[in-house]
Amino acid sequence: MQDRVDLVLAYPQWQGSGRPDHLPRGATAAEAVCAGYGPVARVPVAAAGETGEGINRWTAILQQFEAARAILHDRQPARILTAGGDCACDVAVIDYLHRRYPDLQVVWVDAHLDANTAATSPSGNFHGMPVATLLGAPPPSLVPLLGSPLRPDRFHYAGVQAGDDGEWAFQREQGLGWFDPEQPLTGPVHVHFDLDALDPAEFPHVAFPDGRMAVAEALAMLRAVAGSATLVGLTVTEFAPADATAAAQGSQVLRQLCEAALGAG
Repeated sequence: MQDRVDLVLAYPQWQGSGRPDHLPRGATAAEAVCAGYGPVARVPVAAAGETGEGINRWTAILQQFEAARAILHDRQPARILTAGGDCACDVAVIDYLHRRYPDLQVVWVDAHLDANTAATSPSGNFHGMPVATLLGAPPPSLVPLLGSPLRPDRFHYAGVQAGDDGEWAFQREQGLGWFDPEQPLTGPVHVHFDLDALDPAEFPHVAFPDGRMAVAEALAMLRAVAGSATLVGLTVTEFAPADATAAAQGSQVLRQLCEAALGAG
C-alpha cells in the first residue's frame, strides 16, 4: 500500500461504548496521528442520543453512521484510514469497502468478539455488536442502509481473549475463524484494530484492558498483511487515554501501527 491514503476519516463516536469521558480525547489524538497520511474528513459528533431497538444511545449512533456514509459516498476513497471512536464506527467503513471490493477480507484485531446482537448483549452497548451487524444480524433500522453481509470465510479474528455466551454462540454458528500468519492473505483487506487487543503492560490506555498482544507482534502482523495483500483500510479504535500525558504516550504506539501498515507518512 502507498504511504498515503485517499481519505482519513475522523470518526470520534463514543456513544457505542457509553463512555464519554476518555474516548473523545483518544479520538482527537488518533486524528492528529492519522492526519499525516491523507486528507481528513470529520464525522460530526452527535448528542448523547436515546435508546432505540434495544441499543443504548441508538439515535446518535444511527445519525453518525448516516453522516459517515454520506462522506464516503461523496469522496469515494479507494483506501481509508479511520481514527475512531468506539468499535462500532467501523460498520460504515467496512460496509463501504465491501461494496467497493466484493471480495474484501476483514481482519478484526480485538480482545473481544464484538459479536452480540441487541437480543444477546448484556450491556446494550453497540460497540459490542459490529461483527454481528456486518455478518448479517444488524439492528432493523440498519438493514436497508447496509449492503450484503460479509462472508464468514472472509472474516478473521486476531487477539481475542474474551466473549460472552451470545458472542461465542454467534462465532460458532457463523464458523468465524482466526487469522493465520502461516497462510498469507491476498486481495483487498481491511484491518480493524481495537487497541484493547494490546497487552496493557505496554498499552494501558483503554477502557477494557483484556488484551495480551505485544506491540511487536501487532506490528509484525500489520507488516505481513500489508506485504501480502492490498490493504485498502485500517481503522484504529477505543483509544481512551486518561489525560494529555497518556494521550501523547499512546500516540507513539498509534504512529508505529500506522507506519507498519501504511509506511511512513
